Amino acid sequence: MASQAVLDHGAGILRKYLDTTESADVIKCVGRINRVQGLLIESRGPQAIIGELCRIEVSGGSRVIAAEVVGLRNETVQLMAYEETTGIEVGGRVVATGSLLEVPVSQELLGRVLDCRGRPADGKGDIAARQKYPALAAAPDPLTRRPIRDRISTGVRAIDGLLTAGRGQRLGIFAGSGVGKSTLLGMIARNTNADVNVIALIGERGREVNEFIESDLGPEGLARSVVVAVTGDASPLARLRGAYVATAVAEYFRDQGADVMFLFDSVTRFARAQREIGNASGEPAATRGYTPSVFDSMPKLLERSGTSSRGSITGFYTVLVDGDDLDEPVSDTVRGILDGHIVLSRNLAGRNHYPAIDVLGSISRLMPKVTGSVTRKAAGYIRRLIADYAGAEDLINVGAYAPGSNPAIDDAIARRQAIEDFLVQDVGEPSTMGDTLKRLGGIAGMEIPAGEMGVYMA
Repeated sequence: MASQAVLDHGAGILRKYLDTTESADVIKCVGRINRVQGLLIESRGPQAIIGELCRIEVSGGSRVIAAEVVGLRNETVQLMAYEETTGIEVGGRVVATGSLLEVPVSQELLGRVLDCRGRPADGKGDIAARQKYPALAAAPDPLTRRPIRDRISTGVRAIDGLLTAGRGQRLGIFAGSGVGKSTLLGMIARNTNADVNVIALIGERGREVNEFIESDLGPEGLARSVVVAVTGDASPLARLRGAYVATAVAEYFRDQGADVMFLFDSVTRFARAQREIGNASGEPAATRGYTPSVFDSMPKLLERSGTSSRGSITGFYTVLVDGDDLDEPVSDTVRGILDGHIVLSRNLAGRNHYPAIDVLGSISRLMPKVTGSVTRKAAGYIRRLIADYAGAEDLINVGAYAPGSNPAIDDAIARRQAIEDFLVQDVGEPSTMGDTLKRLGGIAGMEIPAGEMGVYMA
């Protein structure tokens, strides 16, 4: 028995080396750079496929720049680099790796910050991972997706009470710059009852990345989160692939049976990165300068979240609205793909009303499926009160409204302060689903049954 154990141990050691030998690429496909224009690098060879990773040798091979094949034209290979292209010259060697971008995944990703290729970016050392997920993958088969029947708590009263999200739902957060998108994402990350947070910071200012991690997310939120950060000064390819890497990480945890909260900031910067790549590759502009590949890539990215046969990814995707125009191309496209939208109002932010959620301009398409009848009735009643007050606000402010003229407006005025207190929530003030529904029922004068107070609905 002892000798058999020794033999098995020896076979295991040999298998490791055999696996390494079998996976080794002993034949290298090599090309030579013949043109560099802007973001685009062109070479004659190597033989490669779209999406394949390549290495560009700089300064006689003393430095290597990672690149990816983005186009093929006759015998010309078009590449884009993940990093600064300083030092690249005509005649430089391009070596194909024979592999596509993959993300090393494991439970050890929790609490870590990754770069655009899934490598550690926080200086805390390597991450042990025996499994890899492809960055570019297809969405789950629609026929294998579990229906969304349960709600998930975000810890934000305005969302949980009036725009309730389902577990596996995808919602957009639409706002102009400086209205509180990142702060809202931080609140959700800290207060949600999801098992894992995956946070994609795509195209952010360098200052804001560490600020978000330390202030908005905090140590408690980071401990159960994975952050993929790619700053705005990174190459378009790095920003684009960072989005796919974050999605692949979320898919890994979903496949482990977890409920994942996926917080993506922002789709607009992802779209701009795709536009830059499309323009450099010679694509014609389609709508307001956006190339056709932008509108092709957005549904492929956004459809990867949601439910599967094992777990779920609940996605909140921010959209930076140009000039507060909700009908600009990216906003319009994203709104048509997702299962609801949350609009942040600059007017509310100017009144120090945070989170600055415009309840009347927002909707959760799955709220009727994941909430009880009394909760829906209370939420609908409060929305009507908000609408009645908004319709008469100018008359009320100038003193032209006579109390008693309209019972609905009188009711809205009487409950105005209670609604305002419900919607305004401090950054450090978590709210459980039970507390939110109790306050919702109190404002509406309805008692929400205990069966509707649970975090998840059966």
